[in-house]
Amino acid sequence: MNISKEYHPTDETMLILFYIILLTVVWYFRSKSRRRMAHDLKRVEAQLTYLQEKLLAEKQSSSKQTVRIFMDGAFDMMHYGHMNAFRLGRSLGTYLIVGVNSDDSITECKGPPLMKDKERVSMVKACKFVDEVLPGCPYIMNEDYLNFVIEKYKIDYVIHGDDPCIVNGKDVYETAKKAGKYRSIPRTEGVSTTDIVGRMLLMTKDHHFPSNENEILGHTSRFLTTSHMLRLFSADIKAPLPTMKVIYLDGAFDMFHCGHVALLQEAKKLGDYLIVGVHNDVIVNRMQGQNLPLMNLHERVLSVLGCRFVDDVLIDAPFQITSEMIDRLKISVVVQSTGAINQISPTDGNRFSFPKEIGILNTIPSPSEFNLSSIIQRIHENQNIFEAKYKHKLKAEQEYHDAKYGLAERK
Repeated sequence: MNISKEYHPTDETMLILFYIILLTVVWYFRSKSRRRMAHDLKRVEAQLTYLQEKLLAEKQSSSKQTVRIFMDGAFDMMHYGHMNAFRLGRSLGTYLIVGVNSDDSITECKGPPLMKDKERVSMVKACKFVDEVLPGCPYIMNEDYLNFVIEKYKIDYVIHGDDPCIVNGKDVYETAKKAGKYRSIPRTEGVSTTDIVGRMLLMTKDHHFPSNENEILGHTSRFLTTSHMLRLFSADIKAPLPTMKVIYLDGAFDMFHCGHVALLQEAKKLGDYLIVGVHNDVIVNRMQGQNLPLMNLHERVLSVLGCRFVDDVLIDAPFQITSEMIDRLKISVVVQSTGAINQISPTDGNRFSFPKEIGILNTIPSPSEFNLSSIIQRIHENQNIFEAKYKHKLKAEQEYHDAKYGLAERK
């Protein structure tokens, strides 16, 4: 019987194999498209952000040291993207101060904002991730003003998104960077004020779906709601204690605005724990028609979750308020408003008949005259101005996105 001898490769053979493997690896990475590599980069960035937040949270929980964070912006038509920026900013410290740019300074630099000073400030104050608000902040902060803010409010870090903020050829945050007090956070991709204005400019039902017509206006929402994002917004939610008085209020909460905030604040005063029901897109469209809701169910849920007056959210809330629902959620008071803030008819189908029958229905007067129609009316009154601003801003955002993910060279 012949027994084969064990093969021992020579040094020369091993060297050749090494070069073959090396060339294969180089070829593999060179053959990957820029788009694929951009996708991998985005995934790694997301994982890194998550790990940074987790590490910072653990450090902060084990230390009583206060780390004060400052962010600023216009926050015109504030949405859940802004709220997520606040969440990310606060995760880098323990106390978040937000400066809200004044109407005059915004108008001087880029034209009048859609929302007024008081309306924008009230929205930022209502966000649960914000600890303090500084109104009247200039749109362009010079070195003296930024140093004033850092010294007076004992700021440890100034935070801004990872998109460049260049005005008149100058970096707005250059002073903070020189002082070693600047940190950047990733933008919440898929949502922007520009995108939302586009949806309102095109009043059809196409904004939730792809369309070949009027592509520059009212395009499909590119925001991808993940369970991870919902968990991050729900991290502080706790179940009500047995002794708590549970309040329930439902509605569309489309384009979450200062009217909604005022209503939720009033509803919370009626008890200890406020559950807010958010209706699905089909129910909202059936009640309101046109192209409403402007924001899909998950976008609206995140907006409500970010409000400090809300303790929990019922996603895809039933239209009819039943005895089973009241028992399971341990609801003590059901709230309805006499105004048009929620854009859901309070009498349709007698949906409040059961809570009214058992004496737990509480009707409150509308605390604000502001509603979704107020926003749409302002845009339509200045249609040409907003269309021009929208197209310019959309082009800038697309260029930023393409540059970030290496897509510009593919076009």
